[in-house]
Amino acid sequence: MIVHNVKVYPSKIHLPKKKQLAWKLAEIASDNVKLNKDCIEMVINRIIDNASVAIASLNRGPVISSREMALKHSRKNGATLFGVNSKLKFDCEWAAWSNGTAVRELDFHDTFLAADYSHPGDNIPPLISVAQQNKKSGLDLLKGIITAYEVQVNLVKGICLHKHKVDHIAHLGPSVAAGLGTMLKLNIETIYQAIQQALHTTISTRQSRKGEISSWKAYAPAHAGKLAIEAVDRVMRGEGAPSPIYEGEDSVIARILDGKKALYKVPLPKKGETKKAILETYTKEYSAEYQSQALIDLAKKLRKKIDNLSQIKKIDIYTSHHTHYVIGTGANDPQKMDPNASRETLDHSIMYIFAVALEDGDWHHIKSYTKARAKRKSTLKIWRSIKTHEDKKWTKKYHNPNPKKKSFGAKVVITLKNGKKISEQQDRADAHPYGSRPFKRLNYINKFLTLTENIIDKKESDRFLKTVQNLKKLKSGQLDKLNIEIKRNKIKKNLKKGIF
Repeated sequence: MIVHNVKVYPSKIHLPKKKQLAWKLAEIASDNVKLNKDCIEMVINRIIDNASVAIASLNRGPVISSREMALKHSRKNGATLFGVNSKLKFDCEWAAWSNGTAVRELDFHDTFLAADYSHPGDNIPPLISVAQQNKKSGLDLLKGIITAYEVQVNLVKGICLHKHKVDHIAHLGPSVAAGLGTMLKLNIETIYQAIQQALHTTISTRQSRKGEISSWKAYAPAHAGKLAIEAVDRVMRGEGAPSPIYEGEDSVIARILDGKKALYKVPLPKKGETKKAILETYTKEYSAEYQSQALIDLAKKLRKKIDNLSQIKKIDIYTSHHTHYVIGTGANDPQKMDPNASRETLDHSIMYIFAVALEDGDWHHIKSYTKARAKRKSTLKIWRSIKTHEDKKWTKKYHNPNPKKKSFGAKVVITLKNGKKISEQQDRADAHPYGSRPFKRLNYINKFLTLTENIIDKKESDRFLKTVQNLKKLKSGQLDKLNIEIKRNKIKKNLKKGIF
């Protein structure tokens, strides 16, 4: 890997293209290096993972609305929509919009955390939709997804968006554009311009994930994917982009991030180096914000140590800066303590999540979020006794550059009414690649079978799992087989009319 220094240059100083970050990202996208076997297998795992959570969310409000919009954009030889008959095709950017929303809705797919946050699996829906419409092969798709993960993971390592309250999809636009560039075999100049356009159009604020969190949290990554597809299309037609988008005098860095004196260090593979960033990412065992995964595991373990939960006086969680200020009491969001809050808000409240997991000794993607569950008196009592604290030791572990030592955990101290303290700590989730029981192919398949139970029939389930595990051998025009159909009477509709 080579660490690239990225800083702002005044307009009077000409920064050659080859020294710009967007160009370096484009070089990675155009570098047709040999694929790593473990990376190929992990791409398959993540396509299974995405399908699991997408099918489970098909009849949730935001997904229904996004699907209704996509259904109005039919196209011969287009792309497929999750749940819909695969013979029906739609414009790829609208398929990406709908499928991306379905993948993101439950907040239950993969994650990568470093200087910033990300859900790299958000790259997959737009790449599949474009691959289907453009009759690409399974190998083409694999290469595109591996590039997209490489770009997003390394941007997340080097550039913090959250510090400036910019939503993490600003790293997703460029990664989708880069992945599409690889998959479509575009030249460096075209990919370079597409990355810049995609970044320019996907800057938005973190209000998406603050306060009363709405359904836009699910739409945001899908929107970024859609915009990236459109950026690539424009550039393929000869259009340019604001440049240099990272280093310019009025660029994203200069005006939105750290400013004109900023210096970012972005690690990227050197020419000819195999792209392996996807192996540093991790999926979720539980449908909740990633930084709550280890805490759910902790709650399950602590449940076995407490005979009577009514004897709890208070619970203190000592954790990293990010966990405390984003999903903890440090966020100062009263909504995070409100039983009437939206599901999207509750899955960003570690106080709620820990209280429910402690009571139930488990976590469920539907049952744990119901209104009745949130309003249970015993839950409210525990919930409101919880306080989070930033501990610099945990913050340091969170930012450890060594993936084997990086930590997303916490120390929990439960104080009982009699003064007794019960303490437990855990560095990372059990399902993390370096956890006590890392997710393997069988775990991904079991997650798929659990989340799609009673939604798709066994024949369709078996067909999809067999197809996706043969991804590398799928030929041009066969990627429609990655879609999953369900019976029409099982798909709900939104009867409200929009513009389309």
